[in-house]
Amino acid sequence: MILGAVLAGGQSSRFGSDKALAALGGRTLLARAVASLEAQCDGVIVVGRGDISDRPRSGMGPLGGIAAALHHAASHGYSEVLTCGVDCGGLGSGTRTELAPAPAYVADQPVIGLWPASAAPALDAFLASDAKHSMRAFAEMIGARRVNLSASPANINTREDLALAQEHLDGQ
Repeated sequence: MILGAVLAGGQSSRFGSDKALAALGGRTLLARAVASLEAQCDGVIVVGRGDISDRPRSGMGPLGGIAAALHHAASHGYSEVLTCGVDCGGLGSGTRTELAPAPAYVADQPVIGLWPASAAPALDAFLASDAKHSMRAFAEMIGARRVNLSASPANINTREDLALAQEHLDGQ
C-alpha cells in the first residue's frame, strides 16, 4: 500500500500568507494536492497541520514532514510514501508510476518523491546528525533516483508563481 503525504508545515514567508489556503482553479492548493494524491494512493495525510506534526519537531523543513510521513506509513501498514509540497498545485495522474520503484524523487522538485517507509530510521539518523539537512543529501544517502517527469508540476512560492500557474491552467 502507498500513503500519500502533503507536506504543509512551511512558513509561507515568500508567499506572504498561508499558501495552503490560496486558490488555484477555484480550489485551495491544499485541496488540489490532497486530491492529486487521493487519485494515486491508498490513503492520504497532511503533515505539518491537521493530521500529523513534523518529526522530530516543527521547523525541520520538508525532511521533518517526510520523517513524520514515513513513520506514520510504517506503523499503519504502508510500504511507500508519495510526497508532495502543498505548493505544487497538484501532481499529474502518472507521477507515482513515473517515480516507481522507490526510492526516487523529482529532479527539479525533490520534495516530490516516492520513498520506502523502511527509510524512516535512516532519516531519523540523518536528522540527528551534523550533516547538511537537504532533500538531495538525504535522497543520495538512501540511493534515490533523480527522475525528470513528463510534465513538471508547478512550484508556487510567491503570488507571482500562483498567477503564472493560474494563467497556465486557464490556457489548457
